[in-house]
Amino acid sequence: MTERGQVARISGAWLRTFDWRQYIIYIGFATVFVVFALTLSDRGFLTPTNLLNVFRQTATISIMAVAMTFVIGAGNIDLSVGAVVGLSSVTTALALGAWGLPLPIAVVIGLLTGLIVGMANGFLVAFIGIPSFLVTLGMLGIVNGSAQWLSDTAPIPIQNDAFTNIFGSADVGPIPSLLIWTAVIFVIGHIVLRRTTYGRRVLATGGNAVAARLSGVDTRLITFLVMTVMGVTAGLTGMLQAGRLHSGRFEFGQGAELSVIAAVILGGTSLFGGRATVIGTLLGSLMIGLINNGLTLASLPTSQQFIIRGLIIILAVSLAKKR
Repeated sequence: MTERGQVARISGAWLRTFDWRQYIIYIGFATVFVVFALTLSDRGFLTPTNLLNVFRQTATISIMAVAMTFVIGAGNIDLSVGAVVGLSSVTTALALGAWGLPLPIAVVIGLLTGLIVGMANGFLVAFIGIPSFLVTLGMLGIVNGSAQWLSDTAPIPIQNDAFTNIFGSADVGPIPSLLIWTAVIFVIGHIVLRRTTYGRRVLATGGNAVAARLSGVDTRLITFLVMTVMGVTAGLTGMLQAGRLHSGRFEFGQGAELSVIAAVILGGTSLFGGRATVIGTLLGSLMIGLINNGLTLASLPTSQQFIIRGLIIILAVSLAKKR
């Protein structure tokens, strides 16, 4: 066989085995960026200020999406994260204001809010055996109602400068603190998923729970832990939202679960568990941020942006690689 023939044979074999679905997030991200760059250049899409705003506005979704990668990678889902964001912002604002507690205690209360919800979700899913979809759907209503009750449906102002500077408002030089929080959570999530026994056990649980149990993996404990960490991360996100906007509101996070799940699935994590990537999740989140930013610059109303985000989830599911 000639050298050209060998090259053609190898190229043909590579094309037959090439799975473009593994690279859909990179293709999609580049496509969205180029389209908006060409169509919205006159509206400032490519300016450094606008691109930095994309990172800032996407930060809270990115942070929750890292934790959701573990939840979905383990074969579960959490629909209550958006409501937890609102409740955590409210409890933190109350602790700093009406309750008159010191800053460290207020931070603990904000995280404890997410911890309690996450542990409740994890216990019901892992040890009682209720499907995560049903548990977190019910918890969404409970948590959202609690946030409305505690806040009396009114915003609770935060006047603690130290808190707002640490959680979302300040910049470190030209870099927004929200971007630093995102980078820290991303690095931790990537290392834990790829370099630790815990990460491997998460993927084993989502890939085949029965086989994982036979191999000595405590799948119930893994399920409990991923749901608990998800709750704590949503609690942290609530404090970041409160710090960024100087108030606690029950509305914070409403509908965020759609963007979080879409980011995870678009990034390449299997909806059926067993395969996950934190790097892909971050790109998925940024892609959604680009879409939201571009649609806003194009002067589309918020209602239409919600519709498009819903379509993204459907597209993500249809493109997800089946096991």
